[in-house]
Amino acid sequence: MINRRKFIKKTAVGTGIAIPALNSTFGILSCEAEKTSLVGHGDFTYEVDKDWGVQDPSQFPVNDCHEMVLDKNQRIIMTTTHPQNNILIYDRSGKVLEAWGTEFPGAHGLTLVEEGSEEFLFITDPKTNKVCKTDLKGNILMTFTTPPEITDYKKPKEFKPTETTVAPNGDIYIADGYGKDFIIQYNAEGNYIRHFGGRGKADEQFDCAHGITFDHRNPQNPSLLITSRSANEFKYFTLEGQYLETISLPGCYICRPVIKGNLIYFAVIITNKWDTFDGMLAVLDKNNKVISLPGGSQPNYKDGVLVPPVYDQKTFLNPHDVCVDNDDNLYIPQWNSNKTYPLKLTRV
Repeated sequence: MINRRKFIKKTAVGTGIAIPALNSTFGILSCEAEKTSLVGHGDFTYEVDKDWGVQDPSQFPVNDCHEMVLDKNQRIIMTTTHPQNNILIYDRSGKVLEAWGTEFPGAHGLTLVEEGSEEFLFITDPKTNKVCKTDLKGNILMTFTTPPEITDYKKPKEFKPTETTVAPNGDIYIADGYGKDFIIQYNAEGNYIRHFGGRGKADEQFDCAHGITFDHRNPQNPSLLITSRSANEFKYFTLEGQYLETISLPGCYICRPVIKGNLIYFAVIITNKWDTFDGMLAVLDKNNKVISLPGGSQPNYKDGVLVPPVYDQKTFLNPHDVCVDNDDNLYIPQWNSNKTYPLKLTRV
C-alpha cells in the first residue's frame, strides 16, 4: 500500500505541478504553508484541520479543553471546564453526539478503561479535589478524595489530581500533579495501597507530576511513565513505585504521555511563557527519541541532548493532549485558547 504523503508527491510530479521546497527549520511547505497546513517531520507529517471540532457555542460551549480518549465505538470523548457541559463526545467526523456533566468544573484528566465488555472513565478534577469513575453516560460509580492515609495533606483542598492510569490488574494510580506531586496507588476496589514521589528535585520526586500512563511496550518489565512537567522531563518507575530512569526534554513543558504501538505522543503545552499562545506536539520512537514535532521546529539533538524546540507561531494555542485514532490521525484539545474547539491532524 502506498503512503498517502508519497502518493501526493508522486502524483504532483507526474502532472507537472510544482512542489515548494521544505522549510529547513520547521519541515513544512514554505510558500504554501497556509494553504496546505502541513506540520511535522519525516514519516510523521500531518495536515491540520482547525474546523474539525467547531460547534455552535450556544449549544455546546467550551472553556479550557484538556484531554481526549477514543472508545471502542470510535467515539472521541473530551473534558472541558465549561459549567454547562464537562464532557463532549464526538464522532470521527467532528459531530457532537452527546454532552453531559456539570459535576466537574475543573474537568482535567481523562482515562478510559475496559472491564470485560464495558468501558469506564476516570475523570480528575483539581478544582473540586476529586477523581471520579463513571460509566460512558456520566453516572458516578466511585469517587476518590483527599487520601486520609497520607499525613502530608493538612487540608482537603491540597489534593489536586491531574491524571490517572489503570494497570492490567485493575490497580489505579492517581497523579496529584497540581497538589503534592504524589502518585497514589489503589486497588480496583478503591483501597489505598501506597504512595510515592512528592515534590522535589530528587530522582524519585516530581515538579508537577502532570501525567501518568502504564507503559506496556516491554511486556517482561511493564512500568509507569510519569511526567515532571515543570522540569521538562518524564520519569520511569516500577509498578511498586521504585524510580528507574529520567528522560529529559529541554524546553518542553509536557502534558501526559500517550502510547500507541511503540510510539509515545506528547502535547507540549508551552516552550517559553505561560501567558502567551505556544506549544506543539512531540512524537517519540521506541528509544524515547523525538522524531517529529508537529507545530514546532525540526527535532535536533546535540551531544545526545534535545535542542529546545521553537514554536511555529501559528498551529496550536497551548495544546494539552493527543488522542490517536486507528488510522494514526491525531485529535488535539487546547488549554487557554480563547475557548477554541479541538482540531484534527490527518496523517499524510
